[in-house]
Formats: sequence, C-alpha cells, structure tokens
Amino acid sequence: MRWAGFLGCIMLIVWQEFQGSFRIGLQVPLRFDSEKKSEKVLRIATFNVALSAQQPNGLKHRLRSTSDLQLQNIAAILQKIRPSIVLLNEFDFDESGESVGLLQSNYLQRSQHELKPISYPHVYVASSNTGIQSGFDLDRDGTLDSPGDALGFGNFPGQYAFMLLSQYELEREKNRTFQKFLWRDLPGALLPDHPDRLGQGDWYSKDELAILRLSSKNHVDVPVLVHGHRLHLLLSHPTPPVFDGPENRNGRRNHDEIRLWSDYLSGEERANYLIDDAGKSGGLHPEDLFVVLGDLNADPVDGDSYNQAIRQLLEHVRIHPAVWLDDRVPRSEGGKFQKPRNPQHRGNPAEDTAAWGLRVDYVLPARELEILRSGVFWPNPDETEATWLKPSSDHRLVWVDLKLP
Repeated sequence: MRWAGFLGCIMLIVWQEFQGSFRIGLQVPLRFDSEKKSEKVLRIATFNVALSAQQPNGLKHRLRSTSDLQLQNIAAILQKIRPSIVLLNEFDFDESGESVGLLQSNYLQRSQHELKPISYPHVYVASSNTGIQSGFDLDRDGTLDSPGDALGFGNFPGQYAFMLLSQYELEREKNRTFQKFLWRDLPGALLPDHPDRLGQGDWYSKDELAILRLSSKNHVDVPVLVHGHRLHLLLSHPTPPVFDGPENRNGRRNHDEIRLWSDYLSGEERANYLIDDAGKSGGLHPEDLFVVLGDLNADPVDGDSYNQAIRQLLEHVRIHPAVWLDDRVPRSEGGKFQKPRNPQHRGNPAEDTAAWGLRVDYVLPARELEILRSGVFWPNPDETEATWLKPSSDHRLVWVDLKLP
C-alpha cells in the first residue's frame, strides 16, 4: 500500500464463485432491505475490525485459513447485520487483492454460526500513509525509523489501512483522494507547539512540514450508484488523539483530519484550498448526497480529543441532525454493560462504539437522506451473539438504514 509505486487508491471489482475461483467485474444480484415491499432501503455500516498484523503479509497468511476465530466472528457479525455497504478499518493494504478475495471466499461466503453467507462484488482498497517512513525523527525518540516517524503511525507500509465493501457499483473514475495533502497547507492548521520553545507551531521543522501529510491513513471520496442516485462515501480513519506528549501532536492532527471533511462538506470558499492527489481543487457541491464513514477516534463528550473535534461534523449544517440530537443516534443494548466502566464517563454508554467506553465510529448521512433505523452491534451479555464480540474486535459495528430522496 505504501511502497513507492503503490501510492494512490485502487479499485478491485471482484466476485468469488462457490468453488473459490477469482473473476473480475462479474455482477451478482443485489440484496435490498425493505420496510415496505415498495420501499428500498440502504443499510450502510462502518466496522473497525482490528485485523492489522505486526508484520507485512501477516493478515494475508491468517486469511488463508478458514478457521480463524476472530475472522469467523467478524464474518458472523457482517452476516447478521447484512449491510449493503460497509467500511472496514484496520485491514492491511494488499495491492494484489488477494487478501480481500480470501476474506470473501474463506469467511464471508461461508456460513458462520448458521447464518446466511454474504458477498460484495465491488471492493475499494485504499492506499495509506501508515508505515511510509518520513526520514525524520517526527516523534523525537532519537531514532529515524520507528513507527512514529512514518507519515502515519505504522510498523510497515499498509498497516492499519481500510477498504470498502459494496453491493452497489462504485464510480472509480470519480474517486478523489487526499492522501498527499500537507498538514501545513490547511488554513489555520493546529500545528503543535514545542513545549521547550516560545514559538507557535514549531514542534516540526520547516523541512518536516514540507513532507508531513495531514491524513494519517487517507481521506477518500468514493461515489457509489444506488437506485439511480450518486452517493459520495467519505472514508477516513484519523489518528487517535493520544500516544503523544504535552505538544499534543496527535490530538491536534486528529482535530484537523476531521476538519478536512468539515471543510469539504462546506465547499465553495471554505474548500478552495483543498487540492486532491489528482490536482483537482474544492469540495462537494451543495446538491451532492454523501455519508461520512469511519473510525474517527473522537467522542463528542468523553475522551481526549482536542476541542471536541467530532462536533465539527456532528453539528455541521449539512449533516443530518438526528445523528446527534434524537433517538436515531446509533445505540446498543449491550453498551451499558461494558466492563470496566469509565468512572468519568459522561456520555450515554448505549452510544459507545469502543470496548473502552467511547463513541468513536460513525455513519453520518447528509440531512437530505431519511434515517429509518440505526444501531450499534453490541448485544446484551446474556445473548448468544455477545460471545462473538471479544474474539472479533475492540470496536463495534455501527449501521444506519437510509432512504434516498
């Protein structure tokens, strides 16, 4: 994902036959959820699957088995919830497409816990800044090649990447990526201050800022065609706002990674500075439909995010207010039973999406889209499905059912 020739995003459209052979571009019948027989509903989800390995090709090796417990339970959750579109965070980049093919053939297309198999004919695998060494000591630990010195934290190129699975056609020729956008080029960027100096934004040198990208993984706009509508899927996975020092470099970067999408949604003058990897400037058009997806590593109430960073999106005029204000906020029955409980927790635990008690994973639709239902897959401890959680991920799948205009 990050080798010199791998920068950029690739689209792989795949379908696995029951025998497991690999074919390109073959369409399969799509599945629709319906409240009424005449009403087509789009179920869209995000899921940090925590599958990243500690060495290159480690995930691919695991995927060659059909009996990996974590992978079986991840597949079971997807087969249970059955989203038509799902973003998977922390799935190591594999340019060849073999990893996603193995995930489908060995797990998703095989029944888990007696559930119906599921298949995704359209796949988008995003390259990532994680693990691309900068050549500088960005974390000030005295070395030049540690994971913290990469353009995005990572032990190897491609670690902690993300990919999109879809049962709808993706318009790959209209993709926009902001992987190479420099942090310093964000107007008013919250560049960290060195705690031992009097200057502002001086944690990084001029030479470091000349190569340091804003996105810790990638920021990608992937258009998908759903029932004749073009829906822009805005995908990212900002850095956690922790694991730093008094300079708060990760907290500030997390804030500005989220701000990129806020400005992108605002469009017009607010987004004129944004130049994608193909050289196109600007943000979304006012009439564009969209959904923001991903592990954004920011809770609106609790946690260590900088200046309540996620509110830049939750309170954005273009985001559907129901994701913040009413009973359509994704919730679970099991979140309130999380252990250990955070004694300083102020938010509603039913809205948490991480095992440590924060809401960090989001599906944020445009206000023009009707939200019919939503949820967080976190069963009560006494439910059978609760046994799938710990062996799957420390995050919970978040889903929303949408009706397009």
